[in-house]
Amino acid sequence: MSDQVLPVSYSKTLKILIRYAVVMAVFGLLIGVSYQESAHKLTHAAAPDGLRLQATLPLALVHGHVLTMGVLLPLALAGALVLALKAGGSAVGSRMLAVLTRGFLPFVAASIALQLFKGYFILLSVRNGQLDMGAVDAAFMAGSSSLRYVVYALVHSGMGISLGIFLVGLWRSLGRKA
Repeated sequence: MSDQVLPVSYSKTLKILIRYAVVMAVFGLLIGVSYQESAHKLTHAAAPDGLRLQATLPLALVHGHVLTMGVLLPLALAGALVLALKAGGSAVGSRMLAVLTRGFLPFVAASIALQLFKGYFILLSVRNGQLDMGAVDAAFMAGSSSLRYVVYALVHSGMGISLGIFLVGLWRSLGRKA
């Protein structure tokens, strides 16, 4: 493989993964700045320390999730594709690559969007005077726990299943000779 060119489908997939990671890296940095600015607007007078932590932590975690799921994981998967070929495995099929780029990556973006939405919902609720975290939680997603469960189940299941399908395909490609 060291002398060979990558299959066209791999080149396209690697470009998608790298571009996705670059966009997510910039987004992750912006989320970090946004969190800092938003958290400073929740004064200590408006919320005691424990409540302040509860109100800011979900938003604070978005930054790390973006960098892990949106940057590191796609780059690791891109590396795994190339390393599997270099190790003598066969090329992963175009359907498996599509599961990665058209399944997993959009579900990662949706998961991050949900986390960002929840983080800002909680922070803004407390900043607007709602100091009862139970009431804030009950009001999330228009107060519909069913909607919350369905949305979270679809996004997280889609992300996990699409990643699992791709990883099984990658694993199986190692058993076949190129």
